Amino acid sequence: MKTKDKTKKHIKITVKNIITFFITILSILYIFIFYNFYFARNSEVYAKETTYQALDNEVKISNASKVDIVSLINQNLENGEKEEYFTQEEELEYMTTYNENSSLPKGSIQVIQEGREGKQLITKKAVYKDNELISEEQVSSKIIKAPIEKIVEIGTGNFKNNYKPKVGDILYVTSDRLSVMLEPNEDSTKISTLTKSNELKILEIQNDWYKISSGSTIGYVKAESTTYINPNKTDENEEGQVVENAKTNKQLISTLSFDMALNKPSGLTLEQFNKVLTDSKDKNKIFQNNAKYFYYIEKQYNINGLFVAAVGIHESAWGTSKIALNKNNLFGYGAYDSNPYNGAYDFNDYSQSIDLIARVFVKYYLNPKGTAIYDGEKASGKYYNGNTLSGVNKKYATDKNWANGVYNNMKYLYNKL
Repeated sequence: MKTKDKTKKHIKITVKNIITFFITILSILYIFIFYNFYFARNSEVYAKETTYQALDNEVKISNASKVDIVSLINQNLENGEKEEYFTQEEELEYMTTYNENSSLPKGSIQVIQEGREGKQLITKKAVYKDNELISEEQVSSKIIKAPIEKIVEIGTGNFKNNYKPKVGDILYVTSDRLSVMLEPNEDSTKISTLTKSNELKILEIQNDWYKISSGSTIGYVKAESTTYINPNKTDENEEGQVVENAKTNKQLISTLSFDMALNKPSGLTLEQFNKVLTDSKDKNKIFQNNAKYFYYIEKQYNINGLFVAAVGIHESAWGTSKIALNKNNLFGYGAYDSNPYNGAYDFNDYSQSIDLIARVFVKYYLNPKGTAIYDGEKASGKYYNGNTLSGVNKKYATDKNWANGVYNNMKYLYNKL
């Protein structure tokens, strides 16, 4: 009887040991999985934004991180906050290169190559609290279609030119491709394409559009992509000057107000931009040396150039910030709150950052969705809340006092006229 009892007792102990053994193994496996999941994700490193070049034409393109994120798992944070990662396709803005041309009158501009946007996959991090979005920032991007840069020639010649196009004049195409439209607006049907140096005749003039004939083609083209100078004659260099209807200082200052429309040019001449942006506060003479580009963005994109300059002054402390000095970025473009320096884009020169931020304001902030803007584009209106400082402030800056700071700089510049 004792032997039988011992056997039963031995069997009970063995089963218990087996169960305990499996529980221990499962616990170790659980700890291993948890460790790899939690710490591997927290150790993920996001690449900094760098500059890429299109291999086919060596064109400089926007600075974007080329990072593949295989998976990012949404996580719940403390204090009822939830962090989510998502990827979406967005347009990749092109860069603009300005080249000086002494054969063109000072202050004139000619578009030599139209810019074309690319495509990129953007991964963003959104933070919600009680199901309400409280912050959103870009963590990486991958280029899927490279943009093509825009090339603009700016006149530096000291000769004068009183020429004004009139009906019957012969002009020539300056851009690589020029769309001929059925009607004088961006929403019209495209009927043909002219190429650089094609000859055309003016049939009618309607604001910034010419009705033209070129061979058998009759339609409307943008005036900015034409010139009266025959590119086939090297000895033709007609003297003259771009005549501007300059407003008086009093007239210009009278337009200034906190609620002024920013999607209209200030009306300053090139000389007036040079005057107001020459200042002792500009220790590195960044704004002084690049004043002309604030003038040129007015001519191309229908935006107040002094507003853009005031934003640059506000964001870069007159060009003294680290981002401005090291990255030619006067606006902190691409920077986000958690890592502003590494997030900010690098630009080849200040003209690129000035041109790009002007287009961003016009396309996303200053015009309602569908508004015809520049180069045949339509406004996205994604962040549109009105074309005033207060409207831009709502989506552009987390600082609620941003609009007041920019306006103070605008007043300072206008009062220097």
